[in-house]
Amino acid sequence: MKKIATLAFVLLLFCSSLKAQDPWVIKADKIDPANYYGVTVANGMLGIVSSPNPFEVKDVVLAGAYDMYGRGRVSNFLNSFNLLNAYVIFDGDDFDAAKVKNMHQQLDMQNAAFTTSFDYGDVASVKYTYYALRQLPFCVLMNISVTAKKEVNMTAASVMQAPDALRDVQDYYNEVDGPHGTISLLTSTAKSPAGKLTLCASNAFMFDDSIKQPPHLMHEMLDANMHSMRFSKQLVAGQTYSFSIVGSSITSAQTADPLNEAERLTLFARLQGKNELIKVHTKAWAELWKSDIQIDGDPQAQQDVHSMLYHLYSFSREGTAYAPSPMGLSGLGYNGHVFWDSDLWMFPAVLVLHPEIAKSLVEYRYERLEVAKQNAFSHGFKGAMFPWESSDSGLEETPVGSLSGPFEHHITACVGLAAWNYYCVTQDKQWLQEKGWPLISATADFWASRVERNGPGQYDIKNVIAADEWAEGIDNDAFTNAAAIANLKCAVLAAKVLGFKADPDWQLVAQNIPILKFPDGVTKEFATYKGDGIKQADVNLLAYPLKTITDPAQVKKDLEFYETRIPNEGTPAMTQAIFTLLYSRLGNGDKAYHWFKDAYEPNLLPPFRVIAETKGGTNPYFATGAGGIVQALLMGFGGLDITPTGITQVKSTLPPNWKSVTITGVGPDKKTYIIKR
Repeated sequence: MKKIATLAFVLLLFCSSLKAQDPWVIKADKIDPANYYGVTVANGMLGIVSSPNPFEVKDVVLAGAYDMYGRGRVSNFLNSFNLLNAYVIFDGDDFDAAKVKNMHQQLDMQNAAFTTSFDYGDVASVKYTYYALRQLPFCVLMNISVTAKKEVNMTAASVMQAPDALRDVQDYYNEVDGPHGTISLLTSTAKSPAGKLTLCASNAFMFDDSIKQPPHLMHEMLDANMHSMRFSKQLVAGQTYSFSIVGSSITSAQTADPLNEAERLTLFARLQGKNELIKVHTKAWAELWKSDIQIDGDPQAQQDVHSMLYHLYSFSREGTAYAPSPMGLSGLGYNGHVFWDSDLWMFPAVLVLHPEIAKSLVEYRYERLEVAKQNAFSHGFKGAMFPWESSDSGLEETPVGSLSGPFEHHITACVGLAAWNYYCVTQDKQWLQEKGWPLISATADFWASRVERNGPGQYDIKNVIAADEWAEGIDNDAFTNAAAIANLKCAVLAAKVLGFKADPDWQLVAQNIPILKFPDGVTKEFATYKGDGIKQADVNLLAYPLKTITDPAQVKKDLEFYETRIPNEGTPAMTQAIFTLLYSRLGNGDKAYHWFKDAYEPNLLPPFRVIAETKGGTNPYFATGAGGIVQALLMGFGGLDITPTGITQVKSTLPPNWKSVTITGVGPDKKTYIIKR
């Protein structure tokens, strides 16, 4: 009887934990500044990274803002002005961090809102929430409320701060009169480190419309890189006083007149009103979440998958021709450069759920096609050779000390395949003709000129860096060769769709590029490979996404060989995502679930479960890994498959502890797929 009671108690606790796990809200109830990795609120253009300190944000990152400074004599991502820093003090005393108690933070992924709350001694309770407004790509909003615990004089300030890297900072305080009264603007402008860009930001206070006499504002210069505007308000015990800060950040990369535009955008947002801004922002995110992945039977996995989708949606947007870096808008990691991470890892996941957003990622490449053609010419090849690291110009941005720039050529095939896959999902022939075909045909031309023609079956691709980047200066890398074959074949298919005459050399070359094998039939990673450890997936990518290997027995053989060659530490998260996907398609739910968990759980960082690139890594947020894992869910557990005629579904297997997976909003027709045990 005692055992039954104990079992019932354990089941009760388990059920309570399932109920308590919020699928949409990640809470941080213990804030340790020494072990804190911020989470990002972003709208695909502007990212705000959280801080453990009250009224501070760590970074403000703006897509497309690069200048030549720092590492490697190449373009680097820039932090923009910190336009949401603020402070609240009471009775004229300096803010004392020791008086901050009961601090809580949370990310509401459904509404893309970040909230911090705390008690300030026995004086007041404070709560603030900020947003990167989805409907206004360069605008942010922060709502602040202060509840007095006793009668007190409150002084609140908005602080505009320039990052140290910026130069020639100029600060302005302007007052604009209109039918809604006087609006005070706190504005700053600066040059990027080498003078390439002008960066500007502006913000304004918003007060409740019911207040007939808004507080009087005072402007103060704090130092050469920081100024503020502030007001004071007498509060009685129990009174809650609310106000907002609305602002914008933009650079000369987006407009020829960033200073005036920053102020105009702030005024535009300011005169929408707080409630309207939040309403439209929330509606925009509700539209994004119509494309969702719902897991029945694993509440923590559900929350984690929502986090992955949230970050992918946050780091890209429709109509920009921008592509995300491996760390998206979460910071300056990898200099903000664009790698194959965008084309092969993030793009397919976004393409299936939001083709209109994925279009921006592939058009980023189209707009830089001419530069890629010049790159091919410079290296003695035809067609287009895309850079391993790219920023705004499309030039090669890999630091000279890394050989990936001149030798990691598989990225060119990834670009061509992404363009083809966009057509496959959307069936947009006009886009294929105008933008897809130029990409696909130019990348195919590159491979036809890149191979060494050494006889039938020996059109070798020599001296490359593999997808497994520990393998440098090697010949006939499995992924590079197979990706080249796939690129050439999709060029032939694209020509047929458009009624064009395909270059007959494409098919000839594709038929003669070798895929090597060991004597026992295992696919060999490269010509001189002896079975050493690998950094990340290479051969296994031939089964997915390339579909070069389709025989289940061969897929299984290659999986069992290479899954024992990856290190316990240092493996990028997307490797295990591919293992997950393939084991699910092979019908092994247990192994698929093992690799699903191993793909990201050891990489999670406190307090918001943000994903680092590797186990033990500290560089969040690794959007590449999130893209790989979401593909494992969509194309692995979900069985979705991108084909020349659109999205179809193949047989797959769920983990044993999952009851079902429901995928909503798939493709242009926004279909729903339900997969059950």
